[in-house]
Amino acid sequence: MTHKVTKPDAEWKEALTADQYRVLRKKGTERPFTGQYVHVMDGGVYRCAGCGAELFTSQDKYDSGTGWPSFTQPVDAAAVERHRDWRMLAPRTEIRCASCGGHLGHVFADGPAPTGERYCMNSCALTLERSGGS
Repeated sequence: MTHKVTKPDAEWKEALTADQYRVLRKKGTERPFTGQYVHVMDGGVYRCAGCGAELFTSQDKYDSGTGWPSFTQPVDAAAVERHRDWRMLAPRTEIRCASCGGHLGHVFADGPAPTGERYCMNSCALTLERSGGS
């Protein structure tokens, strides 16, 4: 079972950078090709920038060419939640951290094998814990 992290909005605002708050708590989106992890292919685990929950591994990261860090799958299906997003003309599937409810990005059905899915995440919603302590 996922440990739920809840905080009043004022605590989130204090704990996160302005960009992290805008994306994680207000469902914003980074501009393409501006995030710190777009071109990073270092080994490690990507965690939620809001609560530290383990979300994705570098083994599942790939260059989708879209301008956002992309993954074929989460570290565990229970690590993320899917929600229908109607904010654009066509409906999309929003991905949130299952622990704190932070908005991470969206998932699309145009990814590579083995899942055929592209988890398109915002860099500022993630922190990379590099393997090997680097």
